[in-house]
Amino acid sequence: MQRIENNNLLTDNYMERDFRQVAQSWLDGNYDEETKAQVRELMKDPAALEDAFYRNLEFGTGGLRGVMGVGTNRMNKYVVAMATQGLANYILKNVKSDNLSVCVSFDSRNNSDVFAKITAEVLSANGIHVYIYDCLHPVPLLSYAVRKKHATAGVMVTASHNPKEYNGYKVYWSDGAQIIAPVDKDIVAEVNAITDPSMVKYRADGREGGIETMGDEMNNAYMDDVLTLMLSPESRARHRDLKIVYTPLHGSGVHIVPAILRRLGFENIYHVPEQDVSDGNFPTVKSPNPEEHSALEMAVAVADREGADLVLATDPDADRLGIAVRDNDGRMVLFNGNQTASMLTYYILRRWSELGRLDDTKYVVKTIVTTELIRAIAGKYGVKVYNVLTGFKYIADIVRRNEGSGEFICGGEESYGFNIGQFVRDKDAPISCAMVAECAAWAADQGKTLYQLLQDIYSEFGYYREALVSLVRKGKEGVAEIAAIMSDMRANPPKELAGQPVTKVIDYDRPEETGLPKSNVLQFFNAAGDVVSVRPSGTEPKIKFYFGARGADADAKIEELRRQFVK
Repeated sequence: MQRIENNNLLTDNYMERDFRQVAQSWLDGNYDEETKAQVRELMKDPAALEDAFYRNLEFGTGGLRGVMGVGTNRMNKYVVAMATQGLANYILKNVKSDNLSVCVSFDSRNNSDVFAKITAEVLSANGIHVYIYDCLHPVPLLSYAVRKKHATAGVMVTASHNPKEYNGYKVYWSDGAQIIAPVDKDIVAEVNAITDPSMVKYRADGREGGIETMGDEMNNAYMDDVLTLMLSPESRARHRDLKIVYTPLHGSGVHIVPAILRRLGFENIYHVPEQDVSDGNFPTVKSPNPEEHSALEMAVAVADREGADLVLATDPDADRLGIAVRDNDGRMVLFNGNQTASMLTYYILRRWSELGRLDDTKYVVKTIVTTELIRAIAGKYGVKVYNVLTGFKYIADIVRRNEGSGEFICGGEESYGFNIGQFVRDKDAPISCAMVAECAAWAADQGKTLYQLLQDIYSEFGYYREALVSLVRKGKEGVAEIAAIMSDMRANPPKELAGQPVTKVIDYDRPEETGLPKSNVLQFFNAAGDVVSVRPSGTEPKIKFYFGARGADADAKIEELRRQFVK
């Protein structure tokens, strides 16, 4: 049920709870004195107190993500412990095995190591064996470990590319992919049933699961498997002097990415020393997000100083990749996620074709908001394309469904995520870095840069242009405003896009029409193939507008669409 108050659409879920009473329950309850002192300090600021306690931080279908601090709407040790107890309860009730185990990893964010340790201790106290990395490791290494260890599940403590105030908790299942229906909703129900820290088991009352560390052995196995995905060893050998700048943006790719590049034979790997420091405050960037141009400024400066050909940047949990390349005037320009995904798809499919490895069982996957250029490229090579909801877990689900009957070549999404092969079931920036570097060597064999390769792709398949605008709307009022925007667009869809009539509307809230799981996404198309997609973010207080245009006038159409939708 919904109601209107102060011209905002607000849900009863957020309005009927007295946040002061909830805060007082923390002062009266079984919480440590440091936590209680922070609650008392918050009480001096009613607005901050309300934001911290007006709801429970939602354990969604992928896990937790939120600002760190005390309160039910914050990431803290109590929320993490309670979520872990819920996960343990689900496993114990639903997985029939004498060898239950969970792999745990964490990135460089503040408190990630603390939250990972709490996760491991609670799981162990519930009789579940834990494999935990000995230091920070990327998302793809967590996914890889789950599959390698034949684990029941996995937990990655990270908030990906969110601002420094955030942390999060992602849950993976036995296939190495983030949880999806029906497992996700059932785990959510178990987590929601844990309503007080006293319900968390910290000490084993019987068999203890044990905690075992992972490190070099798993890293080496992963890198060995990455090497099997490479396609042009001769090109790499001829261009081993390619100059590459890599930055982990203070995150977990700091060791694994340079090691992979060196295993591939590249000799000139330049670092950004200040950003090799693993620091959850991300002191050298406004945002540790490779989608933001400013995040690559220091790496580009190193590239200009050293005369490097390529910049590679990964986000804190090393699942997303940003790149910069030289244009025809020798200036460093940044590719967006659609361009990188298109270039890699083209390179991989072309090389698979040249090597005689393509047949009708091979396929690629993209998300509904990712460029249609990928479909055009796949069409040339006779490769099937799956189009899935936003989120790499849906790409991984296609891979799982096709095991034994088809082979996943690669897949990507516009938000700078890409993966190759079947070893990992999530976005994989280290594998993507390796393939981009090899692609650069292969292009150099033809006397071209990566920038020129992309221009060749546009010449062959047509010019595609995409853009993303995100509107940030924080707090309780922001939740309501985003809901109101989506409601209004459903009731009053646009009649035209870039001056041309809208010919098709897809509402992904209607799974009976889309054939996909229900999702709060709207898409509008015109006859020219231009498209606008609108969706609230599942991990940040944002509503996102994705614009896509085709043709020689695509740039102008993108600007017109911006003006139409973002007032």
